[in-house]
Amino acid sequence: MKRTKEQSRKRIHMRVRKKVNGTPERPRLSVYRSNKAIYCQVINDLTGNTLVSASSQGMTGTNSAQASEVGKLVAERAKAAGIETVVFDRGGYLYHGRVKALAEGAREGGLQF
Repeated sequence: MKRTKEQSRKRIHMRVRKKVNGTPERPRLSVYRSNKAIYCQVINDLTGNTLVSASSQGMTGTNSAQASEVGKLVAERAKAAGIETVVFDRGGYLYHGRVKALAEGAREGGLQF
C-alpha cells in the first residue's frame, strides 16, 4: 500500500524529532503548515508546555510574507518571555518556501538558532 504525502511527512518528522529536543534553556520552535495558514510554537519538551505561539490566521498578503510576519511575531513574543535561543523543528517539511521564510523572519526578530 502506498504512503500518502501526510504519512511520509510524519515519518520524516519522527526522524527529525529523534535528534531535535527542546529544553528550558533552549526550547524547540515547531512549525506546522496547512494549506491556509502557518503555525509555530515554542515548546519546552521536558514539561510538554507551549511557551509561545503564533499563526498567520487573519493576516493578509502572500503566503511567504505571512510566514515571515509570523516568524517576527513569534520572535517578539519569545523575547518578551525571556527566550533568546531556540532549536528549529521544521516539522517534516522541506526547508524551503514558507518554512524558510518563517525561519528567516524569526532570525530577523532576534531569535538565534
